Amino acid sequence: MTSLRGASNPHPRRVRVPRAARVLYGETMIRRLVARVFGRCSRWTLSTRPAPDGACVLVGAPHTSNWDFILMLAIAWRLDIHVHWMGKDSLFRGWMRPLMLALGGIPVDRDNPGGLIDDVLGRIRTDDHFALVITPDGTRSGHSRWKSGFYRIAREADLPVILGYVDRTTMTTGLGPTLRLTGDVAADMDRIRDFYSDKAGFTPAHRVEPRLREE
Repeated sequence: MTSLRGASNPHPRRVRVPRAARVLYGETMIRRLVARVFGRCSRWTLSTRPAPDGACVLVGAPHTSNWDFILMLAIAWRLDIHVHWMGKDSLFRGWMRPLMLALGGIPVDRDNPGGLIDDVLGRIRTDDHFALVITPDGTRSGHSRWKSGFYRIAREADLPVILGYVDRTTMTTGLGPTLRLTGDVAADMDRIRDFYSDKAGFTPAHRVEPRLREE
């Protein structure tokens, strides 16, 4: 009888890695590399708490410039978070559509927003690592409050809320504390206001105070 312990195989069997896994690994490494290059070439510093382990609502604020999108991708790729975000449907036309979808975009028809929340909730319930980035203050002028979509989604899906930030005064960006919303809107928003009280955004003049109409 021959023992297998010391046996050697002159023709070891190759383990085939599924193509999808190879593609995902390659994309992840490219994203990390791009994020590192951006971090070294820009003046911005990543100052962050650990990335989320599971599905979450990631608030991006103060959202004062379209440059925030680049910073969001830098944070997500550096921390290996596969983020999803909602954008106006005009961004998803023509050659831009496959690119925006690959970056995690979800097109939104602002003239017909009905059913959007239910659609997003359905996506979250089928993906244990669905990280949804929401910018409740927006970039358009003429408003003085945050939109409450992030609050409703987090409550209905029972997800933690992670406070992402951009602060030009310190040239830092990253992830802040993780909150579990209680349903007491005013008390929850007090905690959110406390964190963002010294965060200026990319363009401080466009900053909107974290406050919901429901308070």
